[in-house]
Parts: sequence; structure tokens; C-alpha cells
Amino acid sequence: MEIVRSLQAVEPRHQGAVVAIGNFDGVHLGHRAVIGEAARIAGDLHAKLAVLTFEPHPRLFFQPTIEPFRLTTATVRATKLEELGVDLMFELRFDRAFAEISADAFIEDVLHRTIGARHVVIGYDFNFGHRRRGTPDMLVERAGHLGFGATKVSAVHESDGAVYSSSRIRQCLSEGDPRGAASLLGAPWEVEGIVEEGDRRGRTIGFPTANLRLGPLVCPRLGVYAVRARLDEGEGAGSWMTGVANLGQRPTVNDRGILLEVHIFDRDLDLYGRRLRVRLIDFIRPERKFDGLDALTAQIAADAARARELLGS
Repeated sequence: MEIVRSLQAVEPRHQGAVVAIGNFDGVHLGHRAVIGEAARIAGDLHAKLAVLTFEPHPRLFFQPTIEPFRLTTATVRATKLEELGVDLMFELRFDRAFAEISADAFIEDVLHRTIGARHVVIGYDFNFGHRRRGTPDMLVERAGHLGFGATKVSAVHESDGAVYSSSRIRQCLSEGDPRGAASLLGAPWEVEGIVEEGDRRGRTIGFPTANLRLGPLVCPRLGVYAVRARLDEGEGAGSWMTGVANLGQRPTVNDRGILLEVHIFDRDLDLYGRRLRVRLIDFIRPERKFDGLDALTAQIAADAARARELLGS
């Protein structure tokens, strides 16, 4: 998948695509309905499938001090979009100048003249332009006048009638329900990052860990999880490995800062400095403090055994 990060970088070969537009944070099942409709139209028109999205997330631009809320980093979002068959991503920088583009200018100058969209697909709740004055119906009408197609996709509902949304996924994660989050995302919730050099304490008690920071991502409920982990490059790359992970502040060893410590089963890999993807599969227990390393080691062994059972089932 090719990524174009500015309107100035758009070339004639990038024009003429069917473009799904949105933030696509999490790339959940509601987002996939929009992208899937764009893929269907692209197939009918024998055109490229493209996505237009924004970085940073507009909410972060307008509220820079907000608590971390994102479900995916830009890197993971790009990976998920590529896995869905997207050929081209316009990842446009959302800054003050972009925020002040009027709704009409977004349609006429960005979508029509610059990107040269052949057809655009949006969700039912996509508002755009300065002060979010642009509406889906406005885009559909204006696109018709300018000579390109536009489709508004209706809300996608869960079995209980609720709309698929990023806020419901965040709620599942905060409650320690990764399976519920996965049912909305269409895949397990995932963290990706560079493995940090740690104090190697886990190795001394028989449970070496790969340590990751959450960065800008929403923080799930602190505790122990059954996980799957994957390296996409280098030794051990290509397959999802099983493991157990602690998400927390490590109260037993008086550490500071939230860290995801991942112990991968039955593998001995040098992971420091490597990019690791970790999926939360099941919640095992909340984080708690133990009376010393012996008690902690015994509990980790029990957690690992439980994780193997959950992952095996």
C-alpha cells in the first residue's frame, strides 16, 4: 500500500481512485462497512481502492491535553488498512490550516481537483470542514454537481441494536473485556511498539519479558492478559506466538509508569529494539501487589498456566 502524506505529494497516478473517508481509529466493523462498500465500487469501476484519513486525529489537535484515547497508532491503522486490500492511503496532516478549510473547499479543492476522486464513500456521521459544517448529504449533493460519485453508508448495528463505535470499544477495554472489544473491532485489540530495554528482572525469575509503552493509545484495565504476539521482521517473524502479559505499574517492584510486559511462551528470542505487535485476547486478573518476588513468581506461573488454557481453547 502506498501512503501519500500531503496534498502537494499527490501525482496524476494517484487520481481516479474510489476513496473511503474517515479517521478509522481502530478500523472497527463500522469502518469496515465503509471501506467494504468502497472496495465493491472500486471493483465495479476497475479503479484503485483508497482511504483518506488524518494525522494527528482531529480530536487530539483540538484537545492536545486530552487523556490518551486512540485505539490504534497511525502505523497499526496503516497495517490494518493494507490487510483489508487498500491500495492507496492519503494520510493528510491535520493542522490549523487544514482545520480552517471550508466544507465547500474540502469537496471542490481537496477531493475533486487535487485527489481527483472518482467516487467517495463516507459514513452516516461524517462531518467535515471548518467547524464541521459539512454533512454527508451535502457531500453527496455537491459531488454530483462536480461530476464524481458519492455514497453515504448507513450505521452498522450490533445484535443488541447499538451502533458499532470507538467509544464502545474503549468501554470494553476499560472494563477488562478484550473479547468484547474484539467482537466490535473484527480482530483483537492490538498494541505495537519498540521493545524497551528493561531491568531484566523477569529473566532472573524464569519469565523474561518484552516491555512496551502504550504511547498515545487508550489504557485498558490494568492487570494480566492472555496474549498473542508477532514480529513482522527478522528472527522469529511471521507467526503469532502465545504468551501472558501484565499491564500496569508493577507495584511489587515499586516501578513508575504503565508498561506492558509480555512473556512469550516456549521461545527464546532477543527482542530488545525490535518492533513487536501484541494482541490482548483474554483478561485473567486485576493487577495487585505481592509480598515479595517469591509470591510474585508463583502467581506469574499460575497466570501463565491460565493463559495457556485460555489460548488453547
